[in-house]
Amino acid sequence: MGAGASVDAEAETEGVRPARYVAGHADHTDHGAARAKSKKSLAKTNRLRETRIEKMMSKAELARRANLSVLTIDRVEKGLGCRMDTKRKILEALGLSLADRVRVFGEEE
Repeated sequence: MGAGASVDAEAETEGVRPARYVAGHADHTDHGAARAKSKKSLAKTNRLRETRIEKMMSKAELARRANLSVLTIDRVEKGLGCRMDTKRKILEALGLSLADRVRVFGEEE
């Protein structure tokens, strides 16, 4: 054991944690929450989920008809960005015209 190990053992027996274990220490910050927050700020609201449910279609069925993955459908429903081709495939799989794009996906930037 090195010299640091005995200090850590003594601190733990006294009920005091060494400085490197202190909550909020730079090495132990929660970056996952920051990433989740930044993803939500990038998300745009759309009506894909509502439209899919109106058509009585599951995510799996929509994915199969659009030749996309269920994960892609889930991401688009959450408002994350996707390619124009993906939107076209989804609209066609739902039996909608390309003119319905704004109604389902909202205004484009």
